[in-house]
Amino acid sequence: MRAWDRLGYPRRALWLHRAATEIVERHGGEVPRDLDALLALQGIGPYTARAIAAFAFGQRHPVVDTNTRRVLARAVAGQGDPGPPSTIRDLAAMEDLLPDDPPSARIVNAATMELGATVCTARAPRCDECPIAAACAWRRAGYPPYEGPRRAVQARFAGSDRQVRGLVMRELRAAHRPITRFELEPVWDDAAQLGRAIEGLLTDGLMVGDPSGYRLPDR
Repeated sequence: MRAWDRLGYPRRALWLHRAATEIVERHGGEVPRDLDALLALQGIGPYTARAIAAFAFGQRHPVVDTNTRRVLARAVAGQGDPGPPSTIRDLAAMEDLLPDDPPSARIVNAATMELGATVCTARAPRCDECPIAAACAWRRAGYPPYEGPRRAVQARFAGSDRQVRGLVMRELRAAHRPITRFELEPVWDDAAQLGRAIEGLLTDGLMVGDPSGYRLPDR
């Protein structure tokens, strides 16, 4: 937890540790190649499991990230924005694009991600430089505006419980001894919001408390 620092979503640090433990206990210290076995690991979701299977082991599985979804929406569906994500729909759309040959499928997975990240960008797509411009359904349709459902807008970070949680975690990372609630009070003026942040961190296992105070989990 201390080494994770401000990388965001600190629960991922716990999940990474737990997944490593599970790999040792269930798979003899070797990362499993089977997709279902990967999905059974703590903190390994559909994207990560398929990315490991496809890129580390060369298997034919669709891998979809934000950039991939944008390319699929524009080049295949002919719309300027992918709209809210749908795991089932997005994986099926990518599955239809993949060649049957696993090595070629691996390349297409990676190339689609890279195309979305560098050329088919969200705000300023460089369509004249796109290697698949001639096949792009959105371009052929004259770049119609997207009129479907929109993704939910994320709440502001400033003043949110997420910000307070991050401030508490910062104090715990900097300390090498338990910190009392009294010592945490200067972190945030709103005592009720600070209390919610502390309770949430305890519930999530991101910190532990005992009579001496609060600290990062040992393991």
